[in-house]
Amino acid sequence: MPLTCSDIFKIIGACILPPIGVFMERGCGKDLIINVLLTILGVVPGSIHALYIICKY
Repeated sequence: MPLTCSDIFKIIGACILPPIGVFMERGCGKDLIINVLLTILGVVPGSIHALYIICKY
């Protein structure tokens, strides 16, 4: 699936604070909770998960 213009804003949001990018892509749900927990463990795991969610869907 190609990236769209809105994906660029999601990726920027994911770089600043990873849960923002996941929230903009998937809304409130299990992916957001997982990302918040990963971000608490470290910014790198949270960022990787956020970029995966944004690029996957």
